[in-house]
Amino acid sequence: MNPDSRVKDECCSPQLETGIAAMVITGWARSKWMLTAAVCGLLASCANGPPSTPSPKPGVEQPPLAETGPIRFTSSGHAAMDAWRDDFAARAMAAGHDRALVKSLLEGIRPLPLWLGSEVQAATAPSSQAEFAKPIWDYLKVPMGQTRITSGKTKLTALSPTLAAIEAKYGVDRQVLLAIWGMETSFGSFTGKDDAANALANMAVEGRRRAFAEAEIYALMEIVENGYARRDQLGSGWAGAMGHTQFMPTTYIAHAVDFDGDGKRDVWKSEADALASAANYLARSGYVKGQPWGLEVRLPAEFDYSLADGSERRMEAWVAAGLTPITGGAFETGGAEFGELWLPAGHEGPKYLLFKNFNVFKTYNRADSYAFAVGLSGDAIMGKTGPLTPWPTHLAPLSVADIRALQQGLNDRGFDAGAVDGIAGRRTKLAIQAFQKTLGQVADGYPTQRVLDSLQALGASGAGMN
Repeated sequence: MNPDSRVKDECCSPQLETGIAAMVITGWARSKWMLTAAVCGLLASCANGPPSTPSPKPGVEQPPLAETGPIRFTSSGHAAMDAWRDDFAARAMAAGHDRALVKSLLEGIRPLPLWLGSEVQAATAPSSQAEFAKPIWDYLKVPMGQTRITSGKTKLTALSPTLAAIEAKYGVDRQVLLAIWGMETSFGSFTGKDDAANALANMAVEGRRRAFAEAEIYALMEIVENGYARRDQLGSGWAGAMGHTQFMPTTYIAHAVDFDGDGKRDVWKSEADALASAANYLARSGYVKGQPWGLEVRLPAEFDYSLADGSERRMEAWVAAGLTPITGGAFETGGAEFGELWLPAGHEGPKYLLFKNFNVFKTYNRADSYAFAVGLSGDAIMGKTGPLTPWPTHLAPLSVADIRALQQGLNDRGFDAGAVDGIAGRRTKLAIQAFQKTLGQVADGYPTQRVLDSLQALGASGAGMN
């Protein structure tokens, strides 16, 4: 190293350090200012620049527009049904029923052969139903059969607490409820495989009971609107009756109850609700607990059978006329003061005094044979056998065509048999009685081949009666 240089460096060192420090400070200040300016400029540029493009949002599906105007239905394949449905749906909506509900009830209707087939008039006419078409001893074979009565006794034991509670609340004897349950659905084993709306729509389109059917469909709407049942629960039999005890929709609205306390009037699944609903219906129809529906009687020789004319008479009058219980002893009527003499198979068959409860049974089904089956099967479930008098099975029953001919012949000769419908109801039997009296025959009102032959013989001879 040169000694001169070393001396020079040492001599200049303080000034050099001072200058360098000043330069560094000045440079840092300038750099800081420039950095700050650059950041500010960048921020200003971002603030004043064009807005950034927003990221696309996922699409939102818009709800479909609500339908207006007439409901558009898929064709049922039956022109008359489609026309009726369009008209009825418009009327239902005009009456204030919800559009979606009207559509759900009527969308899936289809023609049923029973109602709209080629044999509809014969298949669904009252005269073709078992209550009217069979001789009464044949009609009773199922409700009085061993299977039905044994099942009823089993239910009597299994449901004893429920039946006792229903009996206490509504005042309807338990055997009556079991008998009706057995008659309607064989204790719930067959409640029907049809949809109530479809069955009733078919009835409406067929036409004979259109107003009735439409009123029942309106009741179906009310059932769903009030939350009593869902649309998919409305199963029924062929005529629209629903559940264990086969309530029509209007009957359901008026009389169905929630007996098991689950908040639903479930006549489809709840045995308690169905039986209590039937009890409520019978109670409101006038059922009197503890009174018999009927008693089999014995009549004296030379009895005037024209007294079996559908009229109620005081029990004292029947006793005076010589009637006695078939089992002997005194009449036990549970307080019933009036009775009607009834001959279900004429003077050769069983004879009964009927009381008020028999007519209450007929609010379920107007046929005498139905009410009779309810009474007999209920008694049998409780261990009481009847009738004790044998049926006159040697009397060949008249066909529906024969009964129509009988009715027409009676009407033509001034004996008012009512409508020529093939059903030998009360009015027809009264006409037969009047005709029998003119011939000196036993006036029991029973339609037999002998009566028909007598009428036809008069027709052949050209003779008139009145």
